[in-house]
Amino acid sequence: MTGTMALIGGAEWSEGCTFDADLVAASGSDVVTLLPTAAAYQQPRKVVARAEAWFAALGARVEVLPVLRRADALNSETAQRAADASLLYLCGGSPMHLRSVLKDSPVWDAIVAAWRGGAVLAAATEATTVLSTHMVDLRGGAFTVGLGLLDAVTVIPRYDRWSEDTWHRTAGLAPRGMVVLGIDERTAVVAGEDGWQVSGVGSAVAYRDGQRVDVGELPALGSLTTR
Repeated sequence: MTGTMALIGGAEWSEGCTFDADLVAASGSDVVTLLPTAAAYQQPRKVVARAEAWFAALGARVEVLPVLRRADALNSETAQRAADASLLYLCGGSPMHLRSVLKDSPVWDAIVAAWRGGAVLAAATEATTVLSTHMVDLRGGAFTVGLGLLDAVTVIPRYDRWSEDTWHRTAGLAPRGMVVLGIDERTAVVAGEDGWQVSGVGSAVAYRDGQRVDVGELPALGSLTTR
């Protein structure tokens, strides 16, 4: 049985991100395993420090999974740590770097296996779209190849900052049947046993085949992911 998945629209670990406490509770652990991969060239130490302060206030502690380069993602010991994690958290940053580091790697396989085994998987900002087979290129709204976990849903983070024209372009280019999910900053779309729920200070919108659909009525997560 797969675990909870949280897709966070941006501004992670800031006021209003009340869903993080729920994710810690759902994991059954007080340890957050953080992958700063996407922030490898954006002062990852500061990213880690911000996460540590945020989760400490929630009664949890951060353990960093040191995956910043491709070689790190090929390390078997690091992969085992990912496999043993109860709550895996991918921060935002460079989507292209995150994809190139994790794609077809032991660490990525371990992350997916942990989630399929019941762990909580949280992805923030740019990391949300990288999870998809059809990854949104945030520079213009078209599609490129992602990590392939979410096969029938793609995510636009920071939706509250997107232009109407770019959003319509993405929705128009989406393959038939695929859900295009736009998520505001400080907002999470959380998929678990109770279906899809929106949490945080903002909102989320979903379109499929050009038609607006209710986020709470999306199909079960298992039907939207690769087998």
